[in-house]
Amino acid sequence: MLTKQDWDWLAVCSHYQTAVTVQTLLKEGKSMEATAGLESLIEAMGRTEKRALKSQLIRLMLHIIKWKSQPQKPTTSWAISILSARREIEDIQEEVPSLNREFIASIWDKCFQAAVKEANTEMRKVECQLTSLSWSEVFEDEYTLSDGALEDGNFE
Repeated sequence: MLTKQDWDWLAVCSHYQTAVTVQTLLKEGKSMEATAGLESLIEAMGRTEKRALKSQLIRLMLHIIKWKSQPQKPTTSWAISILSARREIEDIQEEVPSLNREFIASIWDKCFQAAVKEANTEMRKVECQLTSLSWSEVFEDEYTLSDGALEDGNFE
């Protein structure tokens, strides 16, 4: 019989293997042990989705910070990263509805601080002067390049 600690370890290492083990236990009629495995699997999958959302939010904020800190140097890759991160966050929220605006608000400040730190490292000589980002700046504002920026060869 697997302990809670065994289930947690298995679920962290492999969602697939955990599901297979649960399936085997169900076929053997061991529903109590299978239930324990399912609980660990659900917890592990939730943590994975939370980490993915947090990572995408930091990436999104990072590129917006760079855009706002270096308005003369916006790049196509920044615009694409902003769109891509927004899409990834929407996809995660579709799969896990509990990772909603309220959840994002709970990790907002920590993600912003991480994004500022990464932005300062990437921008080297330009220090981020932003003290916060609003919801609309992160999720609603448009970040597109003008035709002039493309003519100046600013493709990256």
